[in-house]
Amino acid sequence: MKKLSITQPSRLAALTLSIGLSAAAFSTQAQEVKGSAAAAESKVWLCTGCHAIPDYRADYPLVYRVPKIGGQNAAYIYAALEAYKSGERKHPTMRSIAGSMSPKDMADISEYYAAQTATSPINPLK
Repeated sequence: MKKLSITQPSRLAALTLSIGLSAAAFSTQAQEVKGSAAAAESKVWLCTGCHAIPDYRADYPLVYRVPKIGGQNAAYIYAALEAYKSGERKHPTMRSIAGSMSPKDMADISEYYAAQTATSPINPLK
């Protein structure tokens, strides 16, 4: 039977620590992305093609009721965009759109839609 040397467990510990620190750094970086509703005004044009139409239904790949997202929580919108981008959510059109967005784009668009409320002026972009 082969004995483990003292350096093998320490290498494993160093690798584990390195992976943990990398994950923590990535998580901190993702949390630092701050959205701006004003910055999103030039970015939401593609969203409005579906999300600004009352009772709109997309018919690819299945008939799907497109939600109005104005007033939705920004963290929820951001998480949904990340899920489309990663493929966790399966709608092909949304996956393509989210796949083209940077984390800053997603944060800006999330803040833009979160700022829309029932009392917002009529806005064709919500």
